[in-house]
Amino acid sequence: MELTGTRYTGTEPGSDPAVEPGLDIEALREDTPGTANRVHLNNAGAGLLSRRTLRTMTTHLELEANIGGYEAARQEQDRIDATRTNIARLVGGQPEEIALFDNSTHAWNAAFYSMTFKPGDRILTGRAEYGSSVLAYLQTARRSGAEVVVVPDDELGQLDTGALAGLIDERTKLVGVTHIPTSGGLVNPAAEIGRIARAAGVPFLLDATQSVGQFPVDVTEIGCDMLSATGRKFLRGPRGTGFLWVRREALEYLDPFVSDIEAATWDGARGFTWHAGARRFESWEAGYANVLGLDAAVTQALDLGLDRIGERATALGAYLRQALDALPGVTTYDLGRVRCAIVTARVDAVPTADVAAALARQGINVSTTVPEHTQFDTETRDVHPLVRLSPHYYNTEAELDRAVEAVARLARTAG
Repeated sequence: MELTGTRYTGTEPGSDPAVEPGLDIEALREDTPGTANRVHLNNAGAGLLSRRTLRTMTTHLELEANIGGYEAARQEQDRIDATRTNIARLVGGQPEEIALFDNSTHAWNAAFYSMTFKPGDRILTGRAEYGSSVLAYLQTARRSGAEVVVVPDDELGQLDTGALAGLIDERTKLVGVTHIPTSGGLVNPAAEIGRIARAAGVPFLLDATQSVGQFPVDVTEIGCDMLSATGRKFLRGPRGTGFLWVRREALEYLDPFVSDIEAATWDGARGFTWHAGARRFESWEAGYANVLGLDAAVTQALDLGLDRIGERATALGAYLRQALDALPGVTTYDLGRVRCAIVTARVDAVPTADVAAALARQGINVSTTVPEHTQFDTETRDVHPLVRLSPHYYNTEAELDRAVEAVARLARTAG
């Protein structure tokens, strides 16, 4: 793939240069204050806010300060309600299928803990599953007597869909899979997993925390029944935001484990009725500056186009991975047939924490993986901790070159 200084052409060398996503990287960087003083390669942790999102949030906070929090929410109710509509557009669902949360773990928990398991039931998951989800599976197994079954990887390191199909039987009550792990560039074959789960009539819960905002994610194409995501990562929204999408039909077997005045209506006697849609999973209190910030980030992603975003982000990840792989004493560890903008690596003879600290001193933001965040992966590979570098569409080739050279110096010194 060919990358230029400010504009990704989206073409292979020698192909038609007229085909391009049209992202104006220079303008996007100007709209992203953080790019002026850091090389931000930690978008898998938290993306940089745009000025557009920042203005939206600060404007609402000022409104709250001037007229009161309740009054500000009433004044901006239409814009707040539009957040669900725009998120639905983002993932290919309907507004009534969206519930808002303060993070993706709470969103995922709202779906998972609304299911009922009994002794002998089976939960099928993958080796890339996120640490909090693994703990929830183990807790539920301890409480209910259900069994957690880890589907093996195929020869490329992604979930083996043939093995998944062979493991599903009448005992299987849930397929729960992480689309992209926190610990690497793998993109699991979500649509094929969805096809298998649908054919078997088994609910499919997808953790899309690292994928929504990085490239197009469509719940209809994937065929999941529930999807959780965050605002703070590749969507570039504020921290303290997340959402859950629930297919309308899935409400028939989900019983929210928490009831709230936002989620249900008292019937006047000793009963209540759940909200008609996914808002039955919400609680009444929310930080509306954050909600509106999330909406601003979502609409910006929609305006730019997820196809364009995904093409550039993936190309930057491939460029970075290839450059790091070419360095003596440096190894990358990303799995899968399809890989995304997350790149994980290790420098021989240099502790991972020291690599991250050295990059930070040079103004390069990265993070590190830890075994506890991908327990099932750790059982088989035992490669963590690793340095995690995650560019996004507003990063430049020059920034990636700067990071690669910094890693190269560390490798040369260690060697």
